[in-house]
Amino acid sequence: MTDMTDQIPPNDDKVTLTGNMDELETTVTVVKSPSFWKESWRRYKKRKLSMLALLFVVFLTLVAICSPMIAGTRPIVCKYKGNIYFPCLYYFNSSWENPIFFRDDFRQRFPKNLKEKDPDSWAIWPLVYQSPIRRITEGEFGDQPGNKMHREGAPSRHNWFGTDTSGVDVFAQLVHGTRIALVVGFLSMGIASAIGIAVGALGGYFGGWVDSLLSRLTEVVMCVPTLVLILAMLAVLDSTTIYHLMVVIGLTGWTGIARLTRAEFLKLKEMEFVSAARCLNVRNTRIIFRHILPNSLAPILVPISFGIASAIFTESALSFLGMGAEPPTPSWGRLLSQAKGADALWWLLFFPGAAIFLAVLAYNLIGEGVQAATDPRLRD
Repeated sequence: MTDMTDQIPPNDDKVTLTGNMDELETTVTVVKSPSFWKESWRRYKKRKLSMLALLFVVFLTLVAICSPMIAGTRPIVCKYKGNIYFPCLYYFNSSWENPIFFRDDFRQRFPKNLKEKDPDSWAIWPLVYQSPIRRITEGEFGDQPGNKMHREGAPSRHNWFGTDTSGVDVFAQLVHGTRIALVVGFLSMGIASAIGIAVGALGGYFGGWVDSLLSRLTEVVMCVPTLVLILAMLAVLDSTTIYHLMVVIGLTGWTGIARLTRAEFLKLKEMEFVSAARCLNVRNTRIIFRHILPNSLAPILVPISFGIASAIFTESALSFLGMGAEPPTPSWGRLLSQAKGADALWWLLFFPGAAIFLAVLAYNLIGEGVQAATDPRLRD
């Protein structure tokens, strides 16, 4: 009988052992089990609604990133007086506007001024020439007519989703409002996740008086409504921006994440791999962030996903009530609020309402999909 010969390909999930035993060739295949995250992703992909929701969120993200290229009145890129400029970046941050357009007195009217002030200039324009903050006038862009107002501003070839009561294009406001909605959702829950995971991890790992103190702090924050803090902020500040709303939502939305993280740490710190790390004199910070936290992230992702949906809904509700970011910042909620006194303008109710509904529904479906994919009890 000859010895077995191991043939182990590097970085392969299958290992094949072959050998000759009494002139009888034997093949044994050892299959490595997939990792937890790989198995969770495989189960998540089987949920068609959750995958559709994930693709919709990716689509919204692309719309938010490319919003100045989809709808706007500023060139995506232009050549003016021998230099290349990107005026569309103004929509991301007004301070990014090149000073030359102020010195040459463009006054937000690029098509006419580019040709008059530099006949050799050229520009690449957005897909839809419409502004999210002002009305387009007659003859501003070629033979495109001016935006109509009130009941005459129904959806048309030049205004796909109609116009609001001031004549501002609804489609342009929805496209640029996507950026505001996603930024509020991600950044506010980023703040909430950082605070919640830190508080829950410290309380669950150390226990004792640390856990008691942090648990009482969590209970106090849970008793403070978000709306009360926003009203107090409005009373103190002269003007509110979208960043103020994100901070308030983030500072009040971490309690659920903290309690779930604490529960996971209380369970995992008693496991054998943590005991082995302690026997090797591994630092507490390394045990928390390198060993326990990665194993507790799966259930924590679920409330984060639901929290993003809640943050989008909260920002839209505050803008609807007139307590959101101040104009001219485009917002789905502010656009929806214009339908209150305009019964005949159905497009002001339908399109912003559909955007809010689909965005919130998508994140809720993603949260349910993550929960089903990561919970061992729901595998069947």
